[in-house]
Amino acid sequence: MYKLLLVEDDNALGYLLSEYLGMKGFTVSWAKNAEEGVQKTKTNVFDLAILDVMLPDMDGFELSQKIKSINPELPFIFLTAKSLKIDVLKGFSLGAVDYLKKPIDEEELVVRINALLARLVADKVEEPHVSQYIIGDYLLNMDNFELNYKGESIKLTAKEFDLLALLAKNKNQLCTHKEILTTVWDKNDYFNKKSLNVFVSHLRKLLGKDPRLSIVNVSRRGFMLRESEV
Repeated sequence: MYKLLLVEDDNALGYLLSEYLGMKGFTVSWAKNAEEGVQKTKTNVFDLAILDVMLPDMDGFELSQKIKSINPELPFIFLTAKSLKIDVLKGFSLGAVDYLKKPIDEEELVVRINALLARLVADKVEEPHVSQYIIGDYLLNMDNFELNYKGESIKLTAKEFDLLALLAKNKNQLCTHKEILTTVWDKNDYFNKKSLNVFVSHLRKLLGKDPRLSIVNVSRRGFMLRESEV
């Protein structure tokens, strides 16, 4: 049974959602303001937080950051009457996993919650340990964090190693900008995207000894480590 934190100052909506979600099998802890939501986060373990953006004591955006400082792993959804694109983008930039506009369709909310929790559980399934990736004539050693070319050790910075490991893991497949930035830089924003381009350029030079290898820029989508047959 999943435990949900609901922060909603509207008594009618808060009661309706907490009762409906309870009937659907969730355990719901309803907080009527941001400070109460913060306190509940300190004393309970939740699987998902549902945060109203318009709260009397602080907005949901600020609340989400306070909650993240207490439990960085807790995913959250925003509920809002705001429909401006800039507000939606701000919500996602702060780490929201979804954004629902009021009036809330209770059935849609349940469907989205179930889909999000299923995805989050799947993401937590432990992958088997891989000790190395073979990239053409190169060997990326995942245990000692080294790149080797025919016995020669090539020094990599921590981010260069993490970026190359992600590309090698998905060799000949697209890695989106969002996937790369959230995995390697922990944040998907403009400045990190600029930094990514610099790191890709450096990795291209390091892999240049094997003509079969290339890091392809897929326009506006991401990068792919490609290993050709010839």
